[in-house]
Amino acid sequence: MRRRDHNIFANAASLIICGVLAGVVVAAAAFPAVAMSGLAAKAGVETFDKLPTELTLKRPPQISYIYARNGRTPLATMYDENRRDVPLKDVSKTMQQAMIAAEDHDFYKHNGVDIKGIGRAFVANNQAGETTQGASTLTMQYVRLAIAYSATDPQDVVAATEDTPQRKIREMRYALQIDKELGKDEILERYLNTAPFGNGAYGIYAAAQVYFSKLPKDLTVDEAAMLAGMVKAPTMFDPTTDTGYPQAVARRDYVIDNMFEIGAITAEQRDEAKKVKLTVKGKRAPNGCVATTKNSWGFFCDFFYRWWMDQEAFGATTYDRERRLKSGGYKIVTSLDPGVQDAAKKNVEQYYKTSKAHPNALMVAAIEPGTGYVRALAVNRNYKLDSTDRPTNGLSTDPKKKKRKVRGTYPNTTNPLLSGGGDITGYQAGSTFKIFTLVAALEKGYPLSYTINAKEQYQSKYIVEFNGPSACRGTNKYCPQNASKSMTGVHTMWGGFGRSVNTYFIPLEERAGAANVVDAAKRMGIKFRSKSDARFANNKDYADGWGAFTLGVSATTPLDLANAYATLAADGTFCEPNPVQEIVAPDGAKLDVADSRCRKAVDVQVARAAVDAARCPLGDHSSTSRCTGGTAPGVRGIVGYPVAGKSGTTDGEKTASLVTMTKQLSVAGILADPDYADTPHDMEHDIVNPAVYETLRDGMKAMKAPKKEFTAPGTGKMINGDQRSIPNVECASVDAARSRISAAGFEVEVDNQPIDSRCPAGSAAGTSPDGRTIKGGVVVIQVSNGKGGGTDPGGTGPGPGNGNGNGPGRGNGGRPGG
Repeated sequence: MRRRDHNIFANAASLIICGVLAGVVVAAAAFPAVAMSGLAAKAGVETFDKLPTELTLKRPPQISYIYARNGRTPLATMYDENRRDVPLKDVSKTMQQAMIAAEDHDFYKHNGVDIKGIGRAFVANNQAGETTQGASTLTMQYVRLAIAYSATDPQDVVAATEDTPQRKIREMRYALQIDKELGKDEILERYLNTAPFGNGAYGIYAAAQVYFSKLPKDLTVDEAAMLAGMVKAPTMFDPTTDTGYPQAVARRDYVIDNMFEIGAITAEQRDEAKKVKLTVKGKRAPNGCVATTKNSWGFFCDFFYRWWMDQEAFGATTYDRERRLKSGGYKIVTSLDPGVQDAAKKNVEQYYKTSKAHPNALMVAAIEPGTGYVRALAVNRNYKLDSTDRPTNGLSTDPKKKKRKVRGTYPNTTNPLLSGGGDITGYQAGSTFKIFTLVAALEKGYPLSYTINAKEQYQSKYIVEFNGPSACRGTNKYCPQNASKSMTGVHTMWGGFGRSVNTYFIPLEERAGAANVVDAAKRMGIKFRSKSDARFANNKDYADGWGAFTLGVSATTPLDLANAYATLAADGTFCEPNPVQEIVAPDGAKLDVADSRCRKAVDVQVARAAVDAARCPLGDHSSTSRCTGGTAPGVRGIVGYPVAGKSGTTDGEKTASLVTMTKQLSVAGILADPDYADTPHDMEHDIVNPAVYETLRDGMKAMKAPKKEFTAPGTGKMINGDQRSIPNVECASVDAARSRISAAGFEVEVDNQPIDSRCPAGSAAGTSPDGRTIKGGVVVIQVSNGKGGGTDPGGTGPGPGNGNGNGPGRGNGGRPGG
């Protein structure tokens, strides 16, 4: 007879014998007195025949490992079950033998079901009158685990583990199948990788780490015996508890004796192993964002987790996506740069330490232009839940909540303060939003040299509440003013943006169209999370009336703000903020869901022109820039790289913000009270500004980034527009001068503050500017006082900025009406 025929016969015989014995054994367990009535054997055969012959095996849950951008620095681990599969060759022979000694001496001899063992179990159970032996082989135990992990609903899990005759018969049937298909070593490997070891450890890799901080290949005889002994009852034999420790020692010694009995170790090894004092050196694997390698990385981890939960590629529902993350066994290389992150956290703590005394949040985010890789998220908070039993958070700064004894989010919180989500809709970022008006105006054909006569207070066309706080007195017109009277005068985009002139940007918004300004912000990555902001942003009629938008009354986050400016640094390419660089599945496949998602949001020349103006606020310039001052002019010298950006303040200084960027890194910071938007405390630029620009400086050094120049805009219309000659109206009447200048295609205004001039009093002394300016640009007629002297046609703009005039004036918080 051929061996194959013999195997077929042997397996067929095994099926029959197992069917009979299964019925007998389970009957003996449940009804010892009637076990030999013959009914049990008949029931066993019938149940056996009805079972499917195939068992589908699914891979049990695996831990996912999350790393920083270098792929080596651990950031976090996430799991439902702490398990990492290892091949049998990476498990010490001692561990393999210990498991066989503990669970199945004849593992390599039977064909999945130990018929002799079933007989022994029957006799023992019948004599004892209760179940004392179960006759489960290691293969049958693996089948039980495999069925549970392959279950599609909770009831299947219960059926896989409940102590019933049907379960035992099913395990026998499938054990025979598995033994034929996989072979002994494969079964042992799978069992070692699947079995529970207590304390959150599943599989031998996790068990070796949790209890001994070792790899499975390095386990000694005593260690292997303890782990093998735990599988039978992980809670009972838990060596980390007072009650479990002595039982774990006894169980370990029992396994050591069995290892000697099966010939795995010598008598000397047995005696030496039993003398070793059981010492647990490991600990539970950290799980989730509250257990990151560094607590300050928790906010980035939270952003990553929320990003993952939004990806449809990981499942149709959030439940499916979370299961994929916590059981998929992925290696995830994130975009977090430890050097940039540490620089951000250091500079945040330098100016606002994490403590119960500081409800204000100093938030700094860094992102890479052109990729969307988020390099850092730092704030003066601990990423943790405040204890409900012994809370350490201070009372909320919101008076209504404080009255109810509601605690705030300082110093402990898991809210996404820097990236938004949930109840976090963001914070007003003030004049940093002027960049969107500048972009929209450039897109409409207004060049950088476009001039507007910025008055001390400007009555706009935008409708607000009659006689409201943001209206001109006695009107319903939005009426902003500047932070300083020195800002009054004619400005270009360079000067208006550099010195943050409100009454330049409101009329510029009128010309560009407020809805177009809002659209530019959307394209560059600003999300409108609050219902009121979304109402204005998503309805063109409302957006067209949003006069205060350019002054930063919409809520945003440091991350969105940094990314909006990064879009310009990347020559107009917007990339979604991306927390991952690579996701590798257990089979080695790389998932393309990690790829950067970028699109062209702004024309290249428009982006370059916007950056050219954005260099002015920080004391930088290109060969084409015509800066006349800046709100933070020392930044260029401190950072040491070509920089661009903008500062911003809101009404009453309830928030303060700054964006600074190079070609390689964009950093934004906002200082605000997340618990109370109407805080009475002033948010100081002396705090947020250095935290931001020093993070940029230190982050660039940590990245070892070379100096890269921003590309200046091409000459021509983007810079100068369509230049036209201004008529000479010196000594003409004001009306005649107005008529001639208007006929030449310019917008005419009259400065009623007389100046010294040789022309008759009340006549035109000259214009500002004189000579040439862009078609449609503003030309201001200067009026003579008749006292002699000369005109000063060159005095077209304000002097250097004082470094703090970056805040919008009255009306910054005003909302346009209906």
